[in-house]
Amino acid sequence: MKASAPGKIILFGEHAVVYKRPALAVPVNQVKADVEVSESNQPGVQIHAPNIGLTSDLASLPPDHPIASVILKTIQALGVSPLPNLSLTIESTIPVAAGLGSGAAVSVALIRALSTFFSHPLIDGQINELAFEIEKFHHITPSGIDNTVITYNMPVYYMKEKPIETFKPGKPFTIVIGDTGIPAPTKESVGDVRRLWLRDQPRFEAIFDEVAQISTMARHFIVSGRPELLGELMDHNHEFLQQLTVSSPELDALVETARKAGAFGAKLSGGGRGGNMIALADPASAESVAGALMSAGAKRTIITEIN
Repeated sequence: MKASAPGKIILFGEHAVVYKRPALAVPVNQVKADVEVSESNQPGVQIHAPNIGLTSDLASLPPDHPIASVILKTIQALGVSPLPNLSLTIESTIPVAAGLGSGAAVSVALIRALSTFFSHPLIDGQINELAFEIEKFHHITPSGIDNTVITYNMPVYYMKEKPIETFKPGKPFTIVIGDTGIPAPTKESVGDVRRLWLRDQPRFEAIFDEVAQISTMARHFIVSGRPELLGELMDHNHEFLQQLTVSSPELDALVETARKAGAFGAKLSGGGRGGNMIALADPASAESVAGALMSAGAKRTIITEIN
């Protein structure tokens, strides 16, 4: 039994989302996590995850191991007992710790594969709920964005303490993702923004209000089939992220490179200080934007169509 799940990227609203403003995120189907479950002749549950150099028996892993915890919580939710001998193969093309939702994608693919294997297929809502429980287990206070975008494979509009909303683009559009290759220390950047906010709340609340307007307008443009208008919003959002001190020389250089190469707009994506930037490009020029980013020092690029 095979199952897969895509990656994800934040389009607008990172950091402001912590302060109860909306954020937009979209699936990235050019990268994915694949899981295959089959019966095994060997005793126990054999796990093979070549991307992270893991070959192990489930019983040998601690219960809080990222993969073991998904298997154990899924089996518990399905009420499977006793557990038959299984072989699990997990492969992923989603870069780890790059803000692309690699952990949530593996969780969703594992839950899908196991529930279908045991003839107990879960609907998307149940998969999402279980994946969120696993995210909470590892991240304490996750937003729920990653697991929702990845489970439903749809764009998401998210605001803290409000129900997450999925929505459909009125017209496809193309995003080029450029990876700085620098690990994105999200906790550190979130903590730094909090310190700035505590020091001057009126100023930073005003910034978050501006970003909230950008996210709301972006959703409107996407739903109404006018994605070409997102470029200017990206540029503005990036300026506010610079004011929040979460950009970096490397991110700024890639953002500027994308604009000069013909992108309609560009910004950092995610926690900042490293990780990824994104650019809105015409499908015909996406390859040349990606090439310019590689020449400017990006470690990898992904061209994805949001539809």
